[in-house]
Amino acid sequence: MDKKQSNLLRLLTYSGKRRYLTYISLVLGALSSLAALVPFLYIWAILKEVIAVSPDYDAAIHIGHYGWMAVLWAVISIILQIGGLKCSHLSAFRIAANLRKTMMDHIMTLPLGFMDTLGSGKVRKWVQESTAATETYLAHRLPDKAGMYATVVGLAVLMFLFDWRMGLLCIATAVLALIVMFAFMIGPMLKEKMAQYGKALDNMSNEAVEYVRGVPVVKTFGQTIFSFKRFRSSIDEYQKWVIAYTLDLRRPMILYTVIINAVFALLIGFTLIMVKDAPTGEYLLNLLYYIIISPAISLALSRIMFASEDEMIVTDALGKVDNILSIEPLTDKGIPCPDGGEIVLQDVSYRYPGAERDAVHDVTLRIEPGQKIAFVGPSGGGKTTLASLIARFFDVTSGEITIGGVDIKDIEKKQLMEHISFVFQDSRLLKTSILENVRLGRPSATRTEVLEAMHRAQCDDILAKLPNGIDTILGTKGTYLSGGEQQRIAIARVMLKDTPVVILDEATAFADPDNETRVQQAFSALSKEKTLIMIAHRLSSVVSADCICVLQDGSISERGTHAELLAAEGTYATMWKEYCETVKWNIK
Repeated sequence: MDKKQSNLLRLLTYSGKRRYLTYISLVLGALSSLAALVPFLYIWAILKEVIAVSPDYDAAIHIGHYGWMAVLWAVISIILQIGGLKCSHLSAFRIAANLRKTMMDHIMTLPLGFMDTLGSGKVRKWVQESTAATETYLAHRLPDKAGMYATVVGLAVLMFLFDWRMGLLCIATAVLALIVMFAFMIGPMLKEKMAQYGKALDNMSNEAVEYVRGVPVVKTFGQTIFSFKRFRSSIDEYQKWVIAYTLDLRRPMILYTVIINAVFALLIGFTLIMVKDAPTGEYLLNLLYYIIISPAISLALSRIMFASEDEMIVTDALGKVDNILSIEPLTDKGIPCPDGGEIVLQDVSYRYPGAERDAVHDVTLRIEPGQKIAFVGPSGGGKTTLASLIARFFDVTSGEITIGGVDIKDIEKKQLMEHISFVFQDSRLLKTSILENVRLGRPSATRTEVLEAMHRAQCDDILAKLPNGIDTILGTKGTYLSGGEQQRIAIARVMLKDTPVVILDEATAFADPDNETRVQQAFSALSKEKTLIMIAHRLSSVVSADCICVLQDGSISERGTHAELLAAEGTYATMWKEYCETVKWNIK
Protein backbone atom coordinates (compact mmCIF):
# COMPACT_ATOMS: atom_id res chain seq x y z
CA MET A 1 0.00 0.00 0.00
CA ASP A 2 2.90 2.33 0.70
CA LYS A 3 4.18 1.89 -2.83
CA LYS A 4 0.75 2.69 -4.27
CA GLN A 5 0.46 5.75 -2.10
CA SER A 6 3.93 6.92 -3.10
CA ASN A 7 3.02 6.61 -6.79
CA LEU A 8 -0.20 8.53 -6.32
CA LEU A 9 1.28 11.21 -4.09
CA ARG A 10 4.19 11.70 -6.44
CA LEU A 11 1.90 12.09 -9.44
CA LEU A 12 -0.28 14.53 -7.54
CA THR A 13 2.70 16.85 -7.14
CA TYR A 14 2.28 17.59 -10.85
CA SER A 15 -1.47 18.28 -10.61
CA GLY A 16 -1.25 21.91 -9.54
CA LYS A 17 -4.64 23.35 -8.59
CA ARG A 18 -6.45 20.29 -9.92
CA ARG A 19 -5.21 18.03 -7.16
CA TYR A 20 -8.60 18.05 -5.40
CA LEU A 21 -10.29 16.73 -8.57
CA THR A 22 -8.46 13.43 -8.13
CA TYR A 23 -9.89 13.01 -4.63
CA ILE A 24 -13.37 13.93 -5.85
CA SER A 25 -13.09 11.33 -8.60
CA LEU A 26 -12.24 8.66 -6.01
CA VAL A 27 -15.29 9.53 -3.92
CA LEU A 28 -17.60 9.62 -6.95
CA GLY A 29 -16.15 6.33 -8.22
CA ALA A 30 -16.86 4.63 -4.89
CA LEU A 31 -20.40 6.05 -4.69
CA SER A 32 -21.07 5.00 -8.29
CA SER A 33 -20.07 1.40 -7.53
CA LEU A 34 -22.25 1.28 -4.41
CA ALA A 35 -25.20 2.75 -6.33
CA ALA A 36 -24.68 0.08 -9.01
CA LEU A 37 -25.36 -2.63 -6.39
CA VAL A 38 -28.76 -1.24 -5.37
CA PRO A 39 -30.58 -2.49 -8.53
CA PHE A 40 -29.71 -6.05 -7.46
CA LEU A 41 -31.91 -5.58 -4.39
CA TYR A 42 -34.84 -4.39 -6.51
CA ILE A 43 -34.35 -7.28 -8.94
CA TRP A 44 -34.48 -9.63 -5.95
CA ALA A 45 -37.66 -7.89 -4.77
CA ILE A 46 -39.23 -8.42 -8.22
CA LEU A 47 -38.35 -12.12 -8.14
CA LYS A 48 -39.67 -12.46 -4.62
CA GLU A 49 -43.01 -10.94 -5.53
CA VAL A 50 -43.34 -13.04 -8.71
CA ILE A 51 -42.66 -16.26 -6.80
CA ALA A 52 -44.95 -15.22 -3.96
CA VAL A 53 -48.03 -14.62 -6.21
CA SER A 54 -47.35 -17.50 -8.61
CA PRO A 55 -49.38 -18.49 -10.59
CA ASP A 56 -51.58 -15.36 -10.10
CA TYR A 57 -49.09 -12.94 -11.64
CA ASP A 58 -51.67 -10.15 -11.90
CA ALA A 59 -51.35 -9.79 -8.13
CA ALA A 60 -47.72 -8.63 -8.52
CA ILE A 61 -48.58 -4.94 -8.27
CA HIS A 62 -45.15 -3.63 -7.18
CA ILE A 63 -43.08 -4.90 -10.10
CA GLY A 64 -43.30 -1.61 -12.01
CA HIS A 65 -42.20 0.38 -8.97
CA TYR A 66 -39.29 -1.96 -8.29
CA GLY A 67 -38.28 -1.88 -11.94
CA TRP A 68 -38.25 1.91 -12.15
CA MET A 69 -36.31 2.16 -8.90
CA ALA A 70 -33.72 -0.22 -10.31
CA VAL A 71 -33.45 1.96 -13.43
CA LEU A 72 -33.21 5.10 -11.28
CA TRP A 73 -30.31 3.76 -9.24
CA ALA A 74 -28.60 2.55 -12.41
CA VAL A 75 -28.91 6.05 -13.87
CA ILE A 76 -27.60 7.57 -10.62
CA SER A 77 -24.63 5.19 -10.81
CA ILE A 78 -23.91 6.23 -14.41
CA ILE A 79 -24.16 9.95 -13.58
CA LEU A 80 -21.79 9.52 -10.63
CA GLN A 81 -19.38 7.57 -12.81
CA ILE A 82 -19.43 10.21 -15.56
CA GLY A 83 -18.82 12.94 -12.98
CA GLY A 84 -15.96 10.98 -11.47
CA LEU A 85 -14.38 10.31 -14.87
CA LYS A 86 -14.65 13.96 -15.83
CA CYS A 87 -12.85 14.99 -12.64
CA SER A 88 -10.21 12.28 -13.02
CA HIS A 89 -9.57 13.17 -16.66
CA LEU A 90 -9.17 16.88 -15.97
CA SER A 91 -6.64 16.09 -13.27
CA ALA A 92 -4.92 13.33 -15.29
CA PHE A 93 -4.49 15.53 -18.36
CA ARG A 94 -2.93 18.28 -16.27
CA ILE A 95 -0.60 15.81 -14.54
CA ALA A 96 0.44 14.15 -17.82
CA ALA A 97 1.07 17.55 -19.43
CA ASN A 98 3.10 18.82 -16.48
CA LEU A 99 5.04 15.57 -16.24
CA ARG A 100 5.89 15.68 -19.94
CA LYS A 101 6.82 19.36 -19.66
CA THR A 102 9.06 18.58 -16.68
CA MET A 103 10.79 15.81 -18.61
CA MET A 104 11.28 17.97 -21.71
CA ASP A 105 12.53 20.91 -19.63
CA HIS A 106 15.05 18.57 -18.02
CA ILE A 107 16.06 17.09 -21.38
CA MET A 108 16.78 20.62 -22.61
CA THR A 109 19.38 20.96 -19.84
CA LEU A 110 21.12 17.66 -20.62
CA PRO A 111 24.26 17.27 -22.71
CA LEU A 112 23.31 16.85 -26.37
CA GLY A 113 25.12 13.55 -26.60
CA PHE A 114 22.80 11.79 -24.15
CA MET A 115 20.33 11.22 -27.00
CA ASP A 116 22.89 9.12 -28.86
CA THR A 117 23.76 7.22 -25.70
CA LEU A 118 20.20 6.17 -24.88
CA GLY A 119 18.84 6.10 -28.41
CA SER A 120 16.36 8.62 -29.75
CA GLY A 121 13.66 5.97 -30.19
CA LYS A 122 13.90 4.95 -26.56
CA VAL A 123 13.82 8.54 -25.30
CA ARG A 124 10.78 9.34 -27.44
CA LYS A 125 9.01 6.24 -26.17
CA TRP A 126 9.84 7.02 -22.54
CA VAL A 127 8.53 10.56 -22.81
CA GLN A 128 5.36 9.74 -24.72
CA GLU A 129 4.35 6.36 -23.37
CA SER A 130 5.35 6.92 -19.76
CA THR A 131 3.18 10.01 -19.50
CA ALA A 132 0.38 8.22 -21.39
CA ALA A 133 0.57 5.35 -18.87
CA THR A 134 0.21 7.74 -15.93
CA GLU A 135 -2.73 9.44 -17.66
CA THR A 136 -4.53 6.11 -18.13
CA TYR A 137 -3.83 5.15 -14.54
CA LEU A 138 -5.15 8.41 -13.09
CA ALA A 139 -8.06 8.93 -15.48
CA HIS A 140 -9.45 5.38 -15.48
CA ARG A 141 -7.75 2.89 -13.20
CA LEU A 142 -7.67 4.98 -10.04
CA PRO A 143 -11.45 5.70 -9.99
CA ASP A 144 -12.00 2.04 -10.89
CA LYS A 145 -9.86 1.03 -7.95
CA ALA A 146 -11.91 3.16 -5.55
CA GLY A 147 -15.06 1.65 -7.04
CA MET A 148 -13.58 -1.81 -6.72
CA TYR A 149 -12.93 -1.42 -3.00
CA ALA A 150 -16.43 -0.01 -2.51
CA THR A 151 -17.86 -2.93 -4.49
CA VAL A 152 -16.01 -5.45 -2.32
CA VAL A 153 -17.43 -3.87 0.85
CA GLY A 154 -20.93 -3.66 -0.62
CA LEU A 155 -20.84 -7.25 -1.87
CA ALA A 156 -19.63 -8.47 1.50
CA VAL A 157 -22.78 -6.95 3.02
CA LEU A 158 -25.10 -8.25 0.30
CA MET A 159 -23.67 -11.75 0.44
CA PHE A 160 -24.81 -12.25 4.03
CA LEU A 161 -28.07 -10.35 3.66
CA PHE A 162 -30.39 -13.33 2.91
CA ASP A 163 -28.58 -16.67 3.33
CA TRP A 164 -25.23 -16.58 5.03
CA ARG A 165 -24.38 -20.09 3.86
CA MET A 166 -24.84 -19.27 0.19
CA GLY A 167 -22.99 -16.03 0.75
CA LEU A 168 -20.13 -17.93 2.35
CA LEU A 169 -19.96 -20.27 -0.66
CA CYS A 170 -19.69 -17.29 -3.01
CA ILE A 171 -17.02 -15.58 -0.93
CA ALA A 172 -15.02 -18.80 -0.42
CA THR A 173 -14.97 -19.40 -4.18
CA ALA A 174 -13.93 -15.79 -4.80
CA VAL A 175 -11.15 -16.02 -2.19
CA LEU A 176 -9.81 -19.23 -3.75
CA ALA A 177 -9.83 -17.64 -7.21
CA LEU A 178 -8.11 -14.59 -5.74
CA ILE A 179 -5.38 -16.76 -4.20
CA VAL A 180 -4.74 -18.39 -7.59
CA MET A 181 -4.60 -15.00 -9.27
CA PHE A 182 -2.23 -13.52 -6.70
CA ALA A 183 -0.01 -16.59 -6.76
CA PHE A 184 0.49 -16.63 -10.51
CA MET A 185 -0.40 -13.22 -11.91
CA ILE A 186 0.38 -10.70 -9.19
CA GLY A 187 3.44 -10.08 -7.12
CA PRO A 188 7.15 -10.46 -7.82
CA MET A 189 6.70 -12.66 -10.90
CA LEU A 190 4.43 -10.20 -12.70
CA LYS A 191 6.60 -7.27 -11.63
CA GLU A 192 9.64 -8.94 -13.15
CA LYS A 193 7.71 -9.92 -16.27
CA MET A 194 6.41 -6.38 -16.76
CA ALA A 195 9.97 -5.05 -16.48
CA GLN A 196 11.10 -7.59 -19.09
CA TYR A 197 8.16 -6.63 -21.30
CA GLY A 198 9.01 -2.94 -21.10
CA LYS A 199 12.67 -3.63 -21.88
CA ALA A 200 11.81 -5.79 -24.90
CA LEU A 201 9.37 -3.17 -26.18
CA ASP A 202 11.90 -0.35 -25.65
CA ASN A 203 14.58 -2.24 -27.57
CA MET A 204 12.23 -3.00 -30.45
CA SER A 205 11.05 0.61 -30.64
CA ASN A 206 14.59 1.97 -30.50
CA GLU A 207 15.87 -0.42 -33.17
CA ALA A 208 12.90 0.42 -35.40
CA VAL A 209 13.67 4.14 -35.25
CA GLU A 210 17.39 3.62 -35.78
CA TYR A 211 16.81 1.23 -38.69
CA VAL A 212 14.48 3.65 -40.48
CA ARG A 213 17.01 6.44 -40.02
CA GLY A 214 19.72 4.17 -41.38
CA VAL A 215 17.87 3.31 -44.59
CA PRO A 216 19.86 5.94 -46.59
CA VAL A 217 23.10 4.29 -45.46
CA VAL A 218 21.77 0.85 -46.40
CA LYS A 219 20.83 2.09 -49.86
CA THR A 220 24.03 4.06 -50.34
CA PHE A 221 26.26 1.10 -49.61
CA GLY A 222 24.00 -1.58 -51.07
CA GLN A 223 23.65 -3.53 -47.85
CA THR A 224 21.78 -6.83 -47.76
CA ILE A 225 19.40 -8.37 -45.26
CA PHE A 226 22.19 -8.27 -42.67
CA SER A 227 21.49 -4.56 -42.20
CA PHE A 228 18.11 -5.67 -40.84
CA LYS A 229 19.68 -8.06 -38.35
CA ARG A 230 19.51 -5.97 -35.15
CA PHE A 231 15.93 -4.87 -35.79
CA ARG A 232 14.90 -8.43 -36.64
CA SER A 233 16.62 -9.74 -33.51
CA SER A 234 14.70 -7.28 -31.32
CA ILE A 235 11.42 -8.42 -32.91
CA ASP A 236 12.34 -12.08 -32.38
CA GLU A 237 13.20 -11.42 -28.73
CA TYR A 238 9.87 -9.64 -28.19
CA GLN A 239 7.98 -12.47 -29.90
CA LYS A 240 9.80 -15.07 -27.82
CA TRP A 241 8.97 -13.22 -24.60
CA VAL A 242 5.28 -12.75 -25.44
CA ILE A 243 4.76 -16.39 -26.39
CA ALA A 244 6.60 -17.66 -23.31
CA TYR A 245 4.68 -15.35 -20.98
CA THR A 246 1.35 -16.32 -22.54
CA LEU A 247 2.13 -20.02 -22.12
CA ASP A 248 3.15 -19.44 -18.50
CA LEU A 249 -0.23 -17.87 -17.74
CA ARG A 250 -2.32 -20.39 -19.65
CA ARG A 251 -2.88 -22.87 -16.82
CA PRO A 252 -3.36 -20.27 -14.05
CA MET A 253 -5.92 -18.45 -16.16
CA ILE A 254 -7.80 -21.68 -16.90
CA LEU A 255 -7.79 -22.57 -13.20
CA TYR A 256 -8.97 -19.09 -12.24
CA THR A 257 -11.82 -19.20 -14.80
CA VAL A 258 -12.95 -22.66 -13.65
CA ILE A 259 -12.97 -21.66 -9.98
CA ILE A 260 -14.77 -18.37 -10.44
CA ASN A 261 -17.49 -20.03 -12.52
CA ALA A 262 -17.79 -23.07 -10.26
CA VAL A 263 -19.83 -20.97 -7.82
CA PHE A 264 -22.98 -21.60 -9.90
CA ALA A 265 -22.60 -25.37 -9.60
CA LEU A 266 -21.96 -25.06 -5.85
CA LEU A 267 -25.04 -22.89 -5.34
CA ILE A 268 -27.28 -25.25 -7.29
CA GLY A 269 -25.90 -28.30 -5.45
CA PHE A 270 -26.41 -26.60 -2.08
CA THR A 271 -29.99 -25.70 -3.00
CA LEU A 272 -30.82 -29.26 -4.11
CA ILE A 273 -29.56 -30.59 -0.80
CA MET A 274 -31.43 -28.06 1.33
CA VAL A 275 -34.83 -28.22 -0.42
CA LYS A 276 -35.31 -31.80 0.71
CA ASP A 277 -36.26 -30.65 4.19
CA ALA A 278 -37.42 -27.07 3.61
CA PRO A 279 -39.82 -25.07 1.41
CA THR A 280 -38.61 -24.89 -2.18
CA GLY A 281 -39.70 -21.28 -2.77
CA GLU A 282 -37.41 -19.72 -0.18
CA TYR A 283 -34.28 -21.48 -1.40
CA LEU A 284 -35.17 -20.95 -5.04
CA LEU A 285 -35.51 -17.21 -4.39
CA ASN A 286 -32.16 -17.09 -2.60
CA LEU A 287 -30.56 -19.19 -5.35
CA LEU A 288 -31.73 -16.75 -8.01
CA TYR A 289 -30.48 -13.80 -5.95
CA TYR A 290 -26.97 -15.23 -5.52
CA ILE A 291 -26.75 -16.39 -9.14
CA ILE A 292 -27.61 -12.85 -10.23
CA ILE A 293 -25.16 -11.14 -7.87
CA SER A 294 -22.26 -13.60 -8.23
CA PRO A 295 -21.04 -12.17 -11.58
CA ALA A 296 -20.37 -8.92 -9.71
CA ILE A 297 -17.70 -10.81 -7.79
CA SER A 298 -16.02 -11.88 -11.05
CA LEU A 299 -16.10 -8.28 -12.22
CA ALA A 300 -14.56 -7.06 -8.96
CA LEU A 301 -11.79 -9.67 -9.22
CA SER A 302 -11.08 -8.69 -12.82
CA ARG A 303 -10.73 -5.09 -11.69
CA ILE A 304 -8.31 -6.19 -8.99
CA MET A 305 -6.25 -8.00 -11.61
CA PHE A 306 -6.13 -5.04 -13.99
CA ALA A 307 -5.63 -2.55 -11.16
CA SER A 308 -2.60 -4.48 -9.92
CA GLU A 309 -1.19 -4.75 -13.42
CA ASP A 310 -1.72 -1.04 -14.05
CA GLU A 311 -0.08 -0.23 -10.74
CA MET A 312 3.02 -2.06 -11.95
CA ILE A 313 2.81 -0.33 -15.33
CA VAL A 314 2.71 3.11 -13.74
CA THR A 315 5.54 2.12 -11.38
CA ASP A 316 7.60 1.09 -14.40
CA ALA A 317 6.61 4.34 -16.17
CA LEU A 318 7.74 6.43 -13.20
CA GLY A 319 10.96 4.44 -13.17
CA LYS A 320 11.60 5.54 -16.75
CA VAL A 321 10.79 9.10 -15.82
CA ASP A 322 13.36 8.79 -13.02
CA ASN A 323 15.91 7.43 -15.50
CA ILE A 324 15.66 10.67 -17.47
CA LEU A 325 15.35 13.03 -14.52
CA SER A 326 18.32 11.36 -12.81
CA ILE A 327 20.68 12.25 -15.66
CA GLU A 328 22.83 15.09 -14.45
CA PRO A 329 22.17 18.33 -16.37
CA LEU A 330 24.91 20.53 -17.71
CA THR A 331 25.88 23.20 -15.22
CA ASP A 332 27.94 26.30 -15.75
CA LYS A 333 29.12 29.43 -13.96
CA GLY A 334 27.64 31.83 -16.51
CA ILE A 335 31.03 33.03 -17.75
CA PRO A 336 30.91 34.62 -21.24
CA CYS A 337 32.72 32.73 -23.99
CA PRO A 338 35.99 34.50 -24.89
CA ASP A 339 36.14 35.77 -28.50
CA GLY A 340 39.00 34.55 -30.64
CA GLY A 341 40.46 32.37 -27.90
CA GLU A 342 42.44 29.23 -28.58
CA ILE A 343 40.94 25.83 -27.82
CA VAL A 344 43.08 23.69 -25.54
CA LEU A 345 42.50 20.05 -24.62
CA GLN A 346 44.61 18.98 -21.66
CA ASP A 347 44.81 15.26 -20.76
CA VAL A 348 41.22 14.73 -21.93
CA SER A 349 39.61 11.33 -21.39
CA TYR A 350 36.02 10.21 -21.84
CA ARG A 351 34.30 6.88 -21.25
CA TYR A 352 30.74 6.20 -22.34
CA PRO A 353 28.40 4.93 -19.57
CA GLY A 354 28.73 1.17 -19.24
CA ALA A 355 31.81 0.97 -21.50
CA GLU A 356 34.84 -1.06 -20.45
CA ARG A 357 37.44 1.37 -21.77
CA ASP A 358 37.82 5.02 -22.65
CA ALA A 359 36.59 6.21 -26.04
CA VAL A 360 39.12 9.05 -25.77
CA HIS A 361 42.19 8.73 -23.56
CA ASP A 362 44.71 11.36 -22.39
CA VAL A 363 44.40 13.63 -25.43
CA THR A 364 46.33 16.89 -25.32
CA LEU A 365 45.81 19.30 -28.22
CA ARG A 366 46.04 23.03 -28.91
CA ILE A 367 43.92 24.62 -31.66
CA GLU A 368 44.83 28.19 -32.56
CA PRO A 369 42.17 30.73 -33.63
CA GLY A 370 41.53 30.45 -37.38
CA GLN A 371 43.37 27.13 -37.63
CA LYS A 372 42.07 24.34 -39.89
CA ILE A 373 42.47 21.01 -38.10
CA ALA A 374 41.36 17.55 -39.22
CA PHE A 375 40.68 14.34 -37.31
CA VAL A 376 41.22 11.17 -39.33
CA GLY A 377 41.69 7.53 -38.51
CA PRO A 378 39.92 4.19 -38.41
CA SER A 379 36.31 3.87 -37.28
CA GLY A 380 35.99 3.76 -33.51
CA GLY A 381 39.20 5.73 -33.04
CA GLY A 382 37.46 8.54 -31.13
CA LYS A 383 37.18 11.25 -33.81
CA THR A 384 33.49 12.11 -33.34
CA THR A 385 33.74 11.69 -29.56
CA LEU A 386 36.62 14.17 -29.37
CA ALA A 387 34.78 16.73 -31.52
CA SER A 388 31.63 16.22 -29.42
CA LEU A 389 33.59 16.91 -26.25
CA ILE A 390 34.81 20.22 -27.70
CA ALA A 391 31.18 21.19 -28.38
CA ARG A 392 30.31 19.91 -24.90
CA PHE A 393 27.88 17.27 -26.12
CA PHE A 394 29.36 15.34 -23.18
CA ASP A 395 31.44 16.38 -20.21
CA VAL A 396 34.94 14.94 -20.05
CA THR A 397 35.55 12.10 -17.62
CA SER A 398 38.91 13.61 -16.76
CA GLY A 399 41.10 16.40 -18.03
CA GLU A 400 40.04 19.85 -19.18
CA ILE A 401 38.92 21.68 -22.33
CA THR A 402 39.29 25.44 -22.38
CA ILE A 403 38.44 28.24 -24.80
CA GLY A 404 40.52 31.34 -24.28
CA GLY A 405 41.69 29.92 -20.96
CA VAL A 406 38.15 29.38 -19.65
CA ASP A 407 36.95 25.84 -18.93
CA ILE A 408 33.98 25.10 -21.19
CA LYS A 409 32.17 23.73 -18.10
CA ASP A 410 32.15 27.28 -16.74
CA ILE A 411 31.00 28.97 -19.95
CA GLU A 412 27.31 29.81 -20.10
CA LYS A 413 25.63 27.12 -22.26
CA LYS A 414 23.88 29.50 -24.63
CA GLN A 415 27.08 31.46 -25.16
CA LEU A 416 28.99 28.26 -25.91
CA MET A 417 26.38 27.24 -28.48
CA GLU A 418 26.67 30.69 -30.06
CA HIS A 419 30.43 30.17 -30.29
CA ILE A 420 30.45 26.70 -31.90
CA SER A 421 28.50 25.31 -34.87
CA PHE A 422 28.26 21.64 -35.78
CA VAL A 423 27.47 20.15 -39.22
CA PHE A 424 26.59 16.46 -38.82
CA GLN A 425 27.03 13.78 -41.43
CA ASP A 426 23.25 13.26 -41.56
CA SER A 427 21.85 16.75 -41.04
CA ARG A 428 18.17 16.81 -40.11
CA LEU A 429 15.74 19.27 -41.65
CA LEU A 430 12.35 20.06 -40.14
CA LYS A 431 9.05 19.71 -41.97
CA THR A 432 8.70 23.43 -42.54
CA SER A 433 9.85 25.95 -45.14
CA ILE A 434 13.46 26.15 -46.22
CA LEU A 435 13.43 29.74 -44.95
CA GLU A 436 12.58 28.59 -41.42
CA ASN A 437 15.02 25.67 -41.60
CA VAL A 438 17.90 28.02 -42.37
CA ARG A 439 16.65 30.66 -39.95
CA LEU A 440 17.13 28.18 -37.09
CA GLY A 441 20.76 29.32 -37.15
CA ARG A 442 19.70 32.86 -36.24
CA PRO A 443 15.95 33.33 -35.66
CA SER A 444 16.22 37.11 -35.92
CA ALA A 445 17.71 36.98 -39.42
CA THR A 446 15.90 38.76 -42.25
CA ARG A 447 14.80 37.10 -45.48
CA THR A 448 17.61 38.86 -47.34
CA GLU A 449 20.22 37.54 -44.88
CA VAL A 450 18.88 34.01 -45.29
CA LEU A 451 19.06 34.25 -49.09
CA GLU A 452 22.63 35.55 -48.87
CA ALA A 453 23.65 32.66 -46.62
CA MET A 454 22.08 30.18 -49.03
CA HIS A 455 23.88 31.77 -51.96
CA ARG A 456 27.22 31.42 -50.18
CA ALA A 457 26.34 27.80 -49.35
CA GLN A 458 25.86 26.99 -53.06
CA CYS A 459 22.08 26.52 -52.69
CA ASP A 460 20.93 28.59 -55.68
CA ASP A 461 20.26 25.50 -57.83
CA ILE A 462 18.13 23.99 -55.02
CA LEU A 463 15.90 27.06 -54.80
CA ALA A 464 15.61 27.27 -58.59
CA LYS A 465 14.04 23.81 -58.92
CA LEU A 466 11.59 24.10 -56.00
CA PRO A 467 8.01 25.25 -56.71
CA ASN A 468 7.97 28.05 -54.12
CA GLY A 469 11.69 28.67 -53.79
CA ILE A 470 12.76 29.52 -50.27
CA ASP A 471 9.14 29.26 -49.04
CA THR A 472 8.80 25.62 -50.13
CA ILE A 473 7.74 23.40 -47.27
CA LEU A 474 9.81 20.23 -47.18
CA GLY A 475 8.00 16.91 -47.06
CA THR A 476 4.80 18.13 -48.74
CA LYS A 477 3.62 17.09 -52.22
CA GLY A 478 6.69 14.91 -52.69
CA THR A 479 9.17 17.73 -52.08
CA TYR A 480 12.31 16.12 -50.70
CA LEU A 481 16.01 16.87 -50.94
CA SER A 482 18.96 14.55 -51.47
CA GLY A 483 21.57 14.00 -48.77
CA GLY A 484 24.01 16.44 -50.40
CA GLU A 485 21.30 19.08 -50.81
CA GLN A 486 20.32 18.74 -47.18
CA GLN A 487 23.96 19.24 -46.23
CA ARG A 488 24.11 22.50 -48.18
CA ILE A 489 20.96 23.73 -46.43
CA ALA A 490 22.60 22.82 -43.10
CA ILE A 491 25.75 24.68 -44.13
CA ALA A 492 23.64 27.75 -44.99
CA ARG A 493 22.17 27.53 -41.49
CA VAL A 494 25.67 27.48 -39.97
CA MET A 495 26.75 30.37 -42.20
CA LEU A 496 23.79 32.38 -40.99
CA LYS A 497 24.71 31.55 -37.39
CA ASP A 498 28.27 32.78 -38.11
CA THR A 499 30.14 31.27 -35.14
CA PRO A 500 33.92 31.53 -34.66
CA VAL A 501 34.31 27.72 -34.45
CA VAL A 502 32.81 25.22 -36.91
CA ILE A 503 32.92 21.43 -36.55
CA LEU A 504 32.27 19.28 -39.63
CA ASP A 505 31.54 15.63 -38.89
CA GLU A 506 31.78 13.53 -42.09
CA ALA A 507 29.72 16.23 -43.74
CA THR A 508 30.15 14.82 -47.29
CA ALA A 509 29.37 11.21 -46.37
CA PHE A 510 26.09 10.99 -48.31
CA ALA A 511 26.89 13.43 -51.12
CA ASP A 512 27.09 12.34 -54.76
CA PRO A 513 30.06 13.64 -56.81
CA ASP A 514 28.21 16.75 -58.06
CA ASN A 515 26.88 17.59 -54.59
CA GLU A 516 30.26 16.89 -53.03
CA THR A 517 31.88 19.50 -55.24
CA ARG A 518 29.27 22.06 -54.27
CA VAL A 519 29.51 21.07 -50.57
CA GLN A 520 33.28 21.51 -50.68
CA GLN A 521 32.83 24.95 -52.24
CA ALA A 522 30.37 25.78 -49.45
CA PHE A 523 32.90 24.57 -46.90
CA SER A 524 35.52 26.89 -48.36
CA ALA A 525 33.19 29.86 -47.97
CA LEU A 526 32.13 28.74 -44.50
CA SER A 527 35.64 28.29 -43.12
CA LYS A 528 37.01 31.71 -44.00
CA GLU A 529 38.43 33.41 -40.89
CA LYS A 530 37.03 30.64 -38.66
CA THR A 531 38.48 27.85 -36.59
CA LEU A 532 37.56 24.71 -38.51
CA ILE A 533 37.60 21.18 -37.06
CA MET A 534 36.97 18.48 -39.67
CA ILE A 535 36.24 14.78 -39.24
CA ALA A 536 36.72 12.93 -42.51
CA HIS A 537 37.18 9.53 -44.11
CA ARG A 538 37.77 11.02 -47.57
CA LEU A 539 41.35 12.12 -47.10
CA SER A 540 41.24 14.40 -50.16
CA SER A 541 39.13 16.84 -48.12
CA VAL A 542 41.82 17.31 -45.42
CA VAL A 543 44.93 17.79 -47.57
CA SER A 544 44.89 21.56 -47.08
CA ALA A 545 44.37 21.38 -43.29
CA ASP A 546 46.87 23.23 -41.10
CA CYS A 547 47.12 20.17 -38.85
CA ILE A 548 45.94 16.59 -39.31
CA CYS A 549 45.53 14.41 -36.20
CA VAL A 550 45.39 10.65 -36.61
CA LEU A 551 43.28 9.09 -33.88
CA GLN A 552 43.65 5.40 -33.01
CA ASP A 553 42.11 3.67 -30.00
CA GLY A 554 41.10 7.01 -28.51
CA SER A 555 44.54 8.65 -28.68
CA ILE A 556 46.37 10.88 -31.14
CA SER A 557 49.07 8.68 -32.69
CA GLU A 558 50.29 11.20 -35.28
CA ARG A 559 49.88 14.91 -36.04
CA GLY A 560 51.19 17.33 -38.63
CA THR A 561 50.48 18.67 -42.11
CA HIS A 562 49.70 16.40 -45.05
CA ALA A 563 53.26 16.62 -46.34
CA GLU A 564 54.79 16.02 -42.90
CA LEU A 565 52.68 12.93 -42.26
CA LEU A 566 53.45 11.46 -45.68
CA ALA A 567 57.15 11.98 -45.04
CA ALA A 568 56.85 10.23 -41.65
CA GLU A 569 55.60 7.08 -43.43
CA GLY A 570 53.34 6.14 -40.55
CA THR A 571 49.65 5.30 -40.26
CA TYR A 572 48.51 8.36 -42.21
CA ALA A 573 50.85 7.56 -45.11
CA THR A 574 49.40 4.05 -45.25
CA MET A 575 45.83 5.42 -45.15
CA TRP A 576 46.65 7.89 -47.95
CA LYS A 577 48.12 5.13 -50.11
CA GLU A 578 45.05 2.96 -49.62
CA TYR A 579 42.77 5.92 -50.33
CA CYS A 580 44.54 6.72 -53.57
CA GLU A 581 44.20 3.10 -54.66
CA THR A 582 40.46 3.01 -53.96
CA VAL A 583 39.95 6.20 -56.01
CA LYS A 584 41.28 4.32 -59.05
CA TRP A 585 38.73 1.49 -58.70
CA ASN A 586 36.34 1.05 -61.59
CA ILE A 587 33.28 -1.16 -61.86
CA LYS A 588 33.40 -3.18 -65.10
